[in-house]
Amino acid sequence: MNNNYSRKILFANVPGDGHFNPLTGLAVHLKSQGYDVRWYSSSYYANKISKLGIQHYPFQRAMELNTENFTEIFPERQRIKSKIGKLNFDMEHLFIKRGEEYYFDLLDIHEQFPFDLLVADCFFFGNPFVAEKMKIPVLAVGVVPLIENSRDLAPVGLALHPAKTIAGKLVHAGLRWVADKIMFRKSIRILHEVLDRHCIPHNGENIFDLAIKKSTLLLQSGSPGFEYDRTDLSENIRYIGPLFPYEGKQKAKPWFDERLNKYERVILVTQGTVEKDSGKLLIPTLEAFKNSNYLVVVTTGGAGTAELRWRFNQPNFIIEDRIPFSEVMPYADVYITNGGYGGVLLAIENQLPMVVAGIHEGKNEINARIGYFRLGINLRTEKPNPDQLKKAVQQVFADGSYRRNVQQLSMEFRQYNPLTMAEGYINELMIMASRKPFVVADSPVY
Repeated sequence: MNNNYSRKILFANVPGDGHFNPLTGLAVHLKSQGYDVRWYSSSYYANKISKLGIQHYPFQRAMELNTENFTEIFPERQRIKSKIGKLNFDMEHLFIKRGEEYYFDLLDIHEQFPFDLLVADCFFFGNPFVAEKMKIPVLAVGVVPLIENSRDLAPVGLALHPAKTIAGKLVHAGLRWVADKIMFRKSIRILHEVLDRHCIPHNGENIFDLAIKKSTLLLQSGSPGFEYDRTDLSENIRYIGPLFPYEGKQKAKPWFDERLNKYERVILVTQGTVEKDSGKLLIPTLEAFKNSNYLVVVTTGGAGTAELRWRFNQPNFIIEDRIPFSEVMPYADVYITNGGYGGVLLAIENQLPMVVAGIHEGKNEINARIGYFRLGINLRTEKPNPDQLKKAVQQVFADGSYRRNVQQLSMEFRQYNPLTMAEGYINELMIMASRKPFVVADSPVY
């Protein structure tokens, strides 16, 4: 590694597991390579960051939001019924309005730790402030499917497959206009007001496009085979293969249950760590496969495990708070999930076809791709019933094309070395940073 430039890197993330976890493996890798790595994030992640051996800078001016208290702080979100309404609300309160709060915290951090590069998830809205006001390179990480809008696709958020006809393409063009001018008008207006207040140019762009354009580079977790074709991909986007969380030291004895070898098929089901309502996916799956020839392995994320074990005590059920997916997925035949991006990428890595059911928090876009590329079956609902799940699982088992498609994409994943590739791009940005002075443009007093 070139030692003729500073190696101070600050990581940052929106306070959500899907925004934090994918960055941990990269942070630990860079630390092991001799970079001075530190992390700005919510106190919610203080313990996890400490376990990585990384110094933590907690939020000071930024609102202490996280997945546990978001609905408590904003109870009005629960009354929003439409997925577009929820997406608008989240963009405004979780992303846009936090940007300038992050900025002032980052100015204070820079006085103590003059970082040369910011690495953050693509939704961390401090990114435009660091790039434009502090003139420090920003490496954003795409922790969801590519969020940039395209003239070849429907607008981000609607989870529509690419159009194949001229008429369909015209409809999608109209929808892009409707999205910016009507559906997301309020959040876009608030976005522009925040940027205008700090004299950050935006050219009328929405939050998705701005997240790309205001990053020096965007490293997209995943590969082109899990993304729709585009003819207008921005020049600062790089695919690096799937970025996975840091797993820590390997245990001497990995997880295993003797029942894994006693059943015809193994079904793995989760609804992530954020969703606490087990009635959405876990209970319907357990109802669907009670006393069947299939072993069902359930990970609850720690929510309601004891109650589920009491209610569903059938011998073909394993119900745990958490099981390392890297240890259980090699045994599984199908993965039932609400569509968390990290779990989906890991399933592809393990050549595991899926049944997905999730709409909110951007999962509709992830699940739409699973259906489009026939990596599994997208049920297009938040609450599937047992019959839907049973039929979908049986279809995946009966039609071998789903597994073949996942195997092919898994082979594409293996062509990438994410940590090495990311480090290479970081080296380039660090050299660039060493040639530019730190600048803070005039800003309003916070």
